[in-house]
Amino acid sequence: MRRPSFRRPRLPRTRRGRRRLIQVVMAGCVLALLPATWLRLVTDDRLRTTADVPRTEVAVVFGAGLWDGEPSPYLAHRLDAAAELYRADRIEVVLVSGDNSREEYDEPDAMRAYLVRHGVPDGRIVSDYAGFDTWDSCVRAKRIFGVDRAVLISQGFHIRRAVALCQEAGVASYGVGVDDKHDVTWYYGGARELLAAGKAVLDAVFEPDPHFLGPREPGVARALALADAE
Repeated sequence: MRRPSFRRPRLPRTRRGRRRLIQVVMAGCVLALLPATWLRLVTDDRLRTTADVPRTEVAVVFGAGLWDGEPSPYLAHRLDAAAELYRADRIEVVLVSGDNSREEYDEPDAMRAYLVRHGVPDGRIVSDYAGFDTWDSCVRAKRIFGVDRAVLISQGFHIRRAVALCQEAGVASYGVGVDDKHDVTWYYGGARELLAAGKAVLDAVFEPDPHFLGPREPGVARALALADAE
């Protein structure tokens, strides 16, 4: 049986053809970078640190994976920042948004348990079990949990996208980018953001519904009322 043959792509033979190819490649590179440029432009004045972020009632922590049922190192660093903000009285309630699409994988409960171990009272933590991606988490924070203003916590390579999408979803946001060692995972996350930025633009333009909506949940309002009563 003969193997299928594949022709190698050939470079244009004429100078004009090569020039046109270079122009097409350059245009493709520019188009690929436009979404990332948009994220930078719309978020430059919204990024802070745990030391200078404005006091805000609610913080949103985005899921970042579990290792053997416990928060991954990247997720643990996000939760550490949330616990630090709580201890510094810069936030009152933490909304943990993650993936619980299958019974054996429960990001929000693992995030809640970690925060409790690090000094955040259970009654100040609210779980969103359908935060399957950044856009879903932002839309659900607004439409399901009634969050109008929040501090968002994630790694530096992701925080701009989180802030931009939450702003588009109607949540006035400041972002705290958590520092991490620049290892393979960090570089992978940074590279992935170039592709994710394109999806972010589509989400901002078309505003799709998240995978799950459902009825309004009073968890954040109850936690804030508990905070006021204490």
